[in-house]
Amino acid sequence: MAGRLEGKVAFITGAARGQGRSHAVRLAEEGADIIAVDACGPVPENTVIPPATPEDLEETVRLVEALDRRIIATKADVRDFDALKAAVDAGVQELGRLDVVSASAGIGNGGQKLDFTTEYDWQEMLDVNLSGVWKTVKAAVPHIKAGKRGGSIILTGSVGGLKAVPNTGQYTVAKHGVVGLMRMLAVELGKYSIRVNCVHPTNVNTPMFINEGTMKLFRPDLENPTPADMDVAARGMHVLPIGMVEAVDISNAVLFLASDEARYVTGLNLTVDAGATLK
Repeated sequence: MAGRLEGKVAFITGAARGQGRSHAVRLAEEGADIIAVDACGPVPENTVIPPATPEDLEETVRLVEALDRRIIATKADVRDFDALKAAVDAGVQELGRLDVVSASAGIGNGGQKLDFTTEYDWQEMLDVNLSGVWKTVKAAVPHIKAGKRGGSIILTGSVGGLKAVPNTGQYTVAKHGVVGLMRMLAVELGKYSIRVNCVHPTNVNTPMFINEGTMKLFRPDLENPTPADMDVAARGMHVLPIGMVEAVDISNAVLFLASDEARYVTGLNLTVDAGATLK
């Protein structure tokens, strides 16, 4: 039986690990070929979260190819429009078309109140988590239009894009901006049968969430908190009795929005948040 994305091509940013890798693998399982990019380095330079590496991106390639799908992977930073455009152009030339965009690349922050946030950290957040999403779409849209088949663009938001989340100031601001970007793109691209939606995860079990800084933010009462310790504290965010979801839970939402099952869904904020936005 053909997969739900059989014959289609998806462009995915932040594909070296975490949600981006999961999206690449999940869409490939349903028949898509993949154009993958990742910065494969620390963004911003002062991050305490261990960055993705070229080896991580190579592993994504291995996983997709193991599914007998094609993948074109490039090291590119979403802040660099020319690099994104070159990656997409080369991918489409090789794979023949573009149907789906998953703007998944992003960075996190934690702990600093907005009135203490440095200008550097503020600008890096907006450059990656908001402007980088816009540049991703800008690089990809000409190819979707050229195909004259329509397409699906899925932006990665956050619970922080729909409500104020403590200790995530500039991240929450940027993710709220992603919602506005999604709505404008949905209106502007609808006449081309290009759908634009936003997936909003809660805490996801990836390196962006499971790291020393975030664990100490959730459990300041412990000297050396573990993921299990953080999970206990994070349950207070949710209606369902969990502290975090898995990357594949987000990928399944991305797959739905990418597929023809969502052919008339556009401008949607789809939460995968265990009820966090209800609290």
